[in-house]
Amino acid sequence: MHTKKLVFQLFGLLAVAALMASCAPKATTGGGASADLVTAAKAEGTLTTIALPHDWCNYGAVIDGFKAKYGLSINELNPDGGSGDEVEAIKANKDNKGPQAPDVIDVGFAFGPSSKAENLLMPYKVSTWNTIPDSAKDPDGYWYGDYYGVMAFLVNTDVESKVPQDWNDLLDPAYKGQVAFSGDPRVSNQAIQAVYAAGLANGGSLDNAQAGLDFFAKVNKAGNLVPVISNNGLVAKGETPVRITWDYNGLAAIDSFAGNPKATLVIPKTGRFAGVYVQAISAYAPHPNAAKLWMEYLYSDEGQILWMKGYCHPIRESDLRARNVVPADVSAKLPDVSGAVFPTQDQLSAATKLITTSWDSVVGANIQKAP
Repeated sequence: MHTKKLVFQLFGLLAVAALMASCAPKATTGGGASADLVTAAKAEGTLTTIALPHDWCNYGAVIDGFKAKYGLSINELNPDGGSGDEVEAIKANKDNKGPQAPDVIDVGFAFGPSSKAENLLMPYKVSTWNTIPDSAKDPDGYWYGDYYGVMAFLVNTDVESKVPQDWNDLLDPAYKGQVAFSGDPRVSNQAIQAVYAAGLANGGSLDNAQAGLDFFAKVNKAGNLVPVISNNGLVAKGETPVRITWDYNGLAAIDSFAGNPKATLVIPKTGRFAGVYVQAISAYAPHPNAAKLWMEYLYSDEGQILWMKGYCHPIRESDLRARNVVPADVSAKLPDVSGAVFPTQDQLSAATKLITTSWDSVVGANIQKAP
């Protein structure tokens, strides 16, 4: 990913694991923070995060685990924000060490290198650094991949019994006023990559995101696109019964529904698109040691497996499996995403620029939070 010449045209989880295994040596331990770092972080007392919904990638359990292990408090900002919001929060609080200044960010892949280029990030290499694939990290430690998922459809089957199986199904008149993004395609990494994924199934390629914009122009013209940002509550109430989201978010939502409403998750037949997120520490972090301790926790075996329990594929998955530390029940929960493809950094950056700047003129839907 930072080594931009590497083309992520991968097919299935075995291919992903093989790539990771070839890129990094195996660790002999599951990582951990030094006593000095723990002491320094505890002296700061607080960590400020941003845009970490508790039902996203099992972050609720991750946050609780970190607090219980180290005794720090966590100030959680804008849990429903997107990657663009996180970056803007750093910029807006460069000279502010108060509670609105984030220490750490978890953003879409394209936002790592761009934030580094704007001098917004602080380098730090976690103790498990060598087990993160070279292709998934900045060599100087400014950002590093954390987990990935595959774009999917979460469907409230109590409201919509006709379940879409592929992207083109979203044009069906049966879905009038039912299809929604999980963010604004002008700023949200998840929504941007949903547009990118749809293009793969409609004549586009990893080098042609325009096809995704053209597709959603048709969905919008058909009256099927709901101009609100979907969340679990809106899906449950039937206001956005077809939500386009990462597979891990959809599966976590189904767990939270507990059968009310009934829901299902579909990995599209075509246009299977995998997206990597990255972690980074703000160059202006008010609590830099707490931020480093947070990274140590996330990239330890404990943190990585907690993400996996939330249906995410952690970046150190290859190392975890090689050392047989992944619980069997956790491994069995992950869906079949064979055939998913990964864009290179250059491809993703180009697609992000095109989608964010052309959405209004091509699609014309003003996607906003529900009132």
